[in-house]
Amino acid sequence: MGTDTVRTDAADEAADRRREQRGWYFYDWACSVYSTSVLTVFLGPYLTSVAEKAADAEGFVHPLGIPVRAGSFFAYSVSLSVIVAVVVMPLVGAAADRTGRKKPLLAAAAYLGATATLAMFFLDGDRYLLGGLLLIVANAAQSVAMMLYNSYLPQIAPPEERDAVSSRGWAFGYASGSLMLILNLVLYLAHDSFGVSESMAVRICLASAGLWWGGFALIPLRRLRDRRTTTDDRAAKKPSAMGFRQLAATVRDMRRHPLTLAFLLAYLVYNDGIQTVISQASIYGSEELGLGQSTLIGAVLLVQVLAVVGALTMGRLARTYGAKRTILGSLIAWTVTLAAGYFLPAGAPVWFFVLAAGIGLVLGGSQALSRSLFSHLVPPGKEAEYFSAYEMSDRGMSWLGPLLFGLTYQLTGSYRDAIISLVAFFVIGFALLARVPVRRAISDAGNPVPTRI
Repeated sequence: MGTDTVRTDAADEAADRRREQRGWYFYDWACSVYSTSVLTVFLGPYLTSVAEKAADAEGFVHPLGIPVRAGSFFAYSVSLSVIVAVVVMPLVGAAADRTGRKKPLLAAAAYLGATATLAMFFLDGDRYLLGGLLLIVANAAQSVAMMLYNSYLPQIAPPEERDAVSSRGWAFGYASGSLMLILNLVLYLAHDSFGVSESMAVRICLASAGLWWGGFALIPLRRLRDRRTTTDDRAAKKPSAMGFRQLAATVRDMRRHPLTLAFLLAYLVYNDGIQTVISQASIYGSEELGLGQSTLIGAVLLVQVLAVVGALTMGRLARTYGAKRTILGSLIAWTVTLAAGYFLPAGAPVWFFVLAAGIGLVLGGSQALSRSLFSHLVPPGKEAEYFSAYEMSDRGMSWLGPLLFGLTYQLTGSYRDAIISLVAFFVIGFALLARVPVRRAISDAGNPVPTRI
C-alpha cells in the first residue's frame, strides 16, 4: 500500500511538472513575436521614417535638445533600452530570489512591454519621441521578463530534462514568430486590398504583436507557480542591496564560482557573434549582395521556420552527445556558415536563402542549449539573480560584434570583410567553452551532475 502511494505521488508530481513546463513554453510563444515582427522587421525602418519626417533641413532631430541624425535614432533608442535593462535586471532578479515571488514580477514586466508595444499603433506623423520612448520601455521590459522566465528553468525541469525543455521553449518561440510574421506580411504586402495605407498596415502589425504578447502571456502566468524562498525574511526587506550594489554583489558571488563565470564569459563572446550575424545579415544582403526587401523578409521567415527544426534537433543531439559538445559543434557550424557567406555571389537570392537556412538550423539550438547548460551552473536559490547576469550577457554586451563589423567595413570598405571578421567570436568562444570542465562546474555550484552533459 505504501509503495502504491509513493508511485501515485511521483506520478502526480511528474504530471504537475509537465503541466508547468507546457505553461512555461507559452511565454516564449507569447513574447517572441516582439523580437521577430517588431524589432527585426518593422519598427526600425518605420521609426526611422517617422524621425526623418521630424528632421530639420540637415537631417537631424533634437530629442532633449541633443542633435541626432534621424537615421541613428532607432539604434540609439535600442542602446538606451539596454542601459535601462542593465540597471533594472539585477534589482528585479535579487527581489525575485529573496521573496520567491517571480510570477507577479514576470506579469508586471510582460504587460508593461506588451502595453508599450500595443501603444505603437499611435506612432504616426512625426511622433519620433513617442516611438523612442515606447521602444525603450518595451525592450527593457522584454529583457527583464526574459530574465525571470529563464530563471524558472532549473525549478521546473530536473537536470536530465533541461536540454529538451529549453529546446522546446525556443522552438515554441520561433514557431510563434514565424506564424505572426506570415500574418503580418500578408497584411503589409496586400495592404491596398485590405483598404489601409502602408503606414497603417505597419502600425497594425506593431500593435498586433503587443496583443499577441499580452494575450498568450496569460497561459504561463496561470500555470507557473512561485516557490518559497529559504532566504531570511529580514534580508528580503533590506533595501541596501539595490541597483548597482546588487549587481556588484552578484558579481562578487559569482567569483566564488569561477567555472560558472568562465562559462558566462564564453557565452558572452560567441553569443555576441550570433546576435551580430542576426542584426547585420540584412545589411549584408542589401548592400553587398544587392537583394531586395522582399527577399530579405523571406529570408527572415526562413530563419524562423528552420530555427524550430534546429532547436528540436540539437536538443535530441544533446541527449546523445551532451549539451557542451553539441554547442561546440554548433560553433563550428556557425564558422562554416560565415565562411560560405563570404563567397556568396551578388544578385543571387537562392544562395542567400541557403545561407539563411544554415543560420536557422544552428540558431535556435545554440541559444536553447546555452540556456539549459547555464541553468546547471546556477547555485540553488539564486536563479533569478544569476540569470540577470546571463540576460545582461545576452542583451547588454552585444555591442562588440556590431562595433567590429562597423570598424572592419570602415577600414576596408567591404561588407565581405566585415562579415568574415565575425568568425573571431565563434573561434574564441569555442576555445573558451572547450576549457570549461562543466561536470566540475555543476558540482561546485551545488547541483546534481546529469549522466550526459
